[in-house]
Amino acid sequence: MRKKLYRLYRGIYKSFGPQHWWPARTRFEIIVGAILTQNTAWTNVEKAIANLAKAKLLAPRSLKDIKKKRLACLIKPSGYYNIKAERLKSFVNFLYKRYGGSLKKMFSQDVQNLREELLGVKGLGKETVDSILLYAGKRPIFVVDAYTKRILSRHNIISDDKDYDSIQRLFMDNLPSDQSLFGEYHALLVRLAKDICKKIPKCNLCPVKKIL
Repeated sequence: MRKKLYRLYRGIYKSFGPQHWWPARTRFEIIVGAILTQNTAWTNVEKAIANLAKAKLLAPRSLKDIKKKRLACLIKPSGYYNIKAERLKSFVNFLYKRYGGSLKKMFSQDVQNLREELLGVKGLGKETVDSILLYAGKRPIFVVDAYTKRILSRHNIISDDKDYDSIQRLFMDNLPSDQSLFGEYHALLVRLAKDICKKIPKCNLCPVKKIL
């Protein structure tokens, strides 16, 4: 399995190169993006983040102080804006209540303990939390999404009934505990799924079908 996962990685990397993901200027912006990207395309998230940046709200204190109604209006391009405004508020309130508003203090915690804490924040699921830990916290934890499952199942690496935790363990048990590798691998899987391994796949263009 280790060799197969490396072949998959090298095949995608050779085709697409480094993805430079997550695109953001600060750790807090990554967290905001991870929450906003739920159930929407990244292009919509970029519009919402641009609105927040223009309003000078890409900081924990700013989001803590802003009224939820105005926040929802600013992030409207991301969809489900009332729900996402609530989730952003929930995260910021957690950050201040537990860590005095300090991301540095938050990310200094043991990764598994912090993961459990974040999963307790209303509206934050495993994919969102792991994205925060991997990309904002620079912690070696693999992010699993629908794209990951689609690609692995189509190449017979996993069965369709595998859940989030078992797929995550597949990567983390067979690859070095390396944040940079995990981040690049996840980003490359997203790129492959969006460009080629779509719902209706372009199998003739797949860069890995002959090496797996």
